[in-house]
Amino acid sequence: MTRDCFVRLSSIMEQTGRLTPSRAVSVEEQLMIFLFVVGHGASNRDAQETWQRSGSKISKYFGIVLEAIFNMSGEYIRPPDMNNVHHTIRYNNRFFPYFQGCVGAIDGTHVSACVGGARADKFRGRKGDTTWNVLAACDFDLKFTYMLSGWEGSAHDARVLEHAISEPQNGFPFPPPGKYYLVDSGYANRGCFLAPYRGTNYHLRDRRRLGGDRKKEQFNYRHASLRNAIERTFGIWKRRFPILRSMHQFPLDKQAMIPVACAVLHNFIRMDPASVAQDHVSGDEDDDDASSEDDSVDADPDGVDVGESSSHLNIPQDMDMGVFRDYVTNCIHEGSSG
Repeated sequence: MTRDCFVRLSSIMEQTGRLTPSRAVSVEEQLMIFLFVVGHGASNRDAQETWQRSGSKISKYFGIVLEAIFNMSGEYIRPPDMNNVHHTIRYNNRFFPYFQGCVGAIDGTHVSACVGGARADKFRGRKGDTTWNVLAACDFDLKFTYMLSGWEGSAHDARVLEHAISEPQNGFPFPPPGKYYLVDSGYANRGCFLAPYRGTNYHLRDRRRLGGDRKKEQFNYRHASLRNAIERTFGIWKRRFPILRSMHQFPLDKQAMIPVACAVLHNFIRMDPASVAQDHVSGDEDDDDASSEDDSVDADPDGVDVGESSSHLNIPQDMDMGVFRDYVTNCIHEGSSG
């Protein structure tokens, strides 16, 4: 976060009444205490030594700022204009017009949870660590457009998404007719979620292998390249806020709020051109949050100029998502062969 970005944030927090200065602690110091903890993974003791405040004061102001920023999520974590085609798609011939109905990408990620005793088993993810399973959507500016936090690490990603879309109080941003999100193969290819073909390779190193379905590989390749936005967003977010990789011993309700608060700050920072430039220079925008066989993306060997005269590929009303995926797959193959 640049200095100007911090000044703007503290000014907004004070002017809107979200934070108020006390006789001994200014709004700027309250905010700096919070950012020191989440941005450096610092402990309460570290903060005491740095700010020369008691442990109770550090905890008090951390909680106050956490709640204030968490409550800004409705303003700063929100969907884009879903009726427009993002420039990342429109001006890239690998994606346009094939994915012009795409409004973002969705995935789940695990952040650290500090849980002990009998409750720990529910929070153990695939790797055995105690984690929270956080569901998020992002746009192609690498900003979060939705986040649901509070599920234990043992929960399957598909279960968390099902909960997000089935309970109105979760506020899931459904796209308008003809629009959809990209998801990975761990989710069902249905509704407003377009998933890749399962069991189909799309690595560059595999493109000369015998057998397989070339058309499906082409679709999966471009799908993964575009969906990679969510992995990049997670990567920047976790590097910016180390507390997400090493949670402290807060009450569980506060732990569940921290990923959302950090997402609010992430989006606020992404609104600052100088901070975005810092991400680019540091290479953060080029790294994935996690690498797996399904997430590997190389240069697309089949990119062609489709031109502005290509047919529009929004989902016709009531079309099955499987039929639509096959249709897009055939269009990509025909465009590559032409």
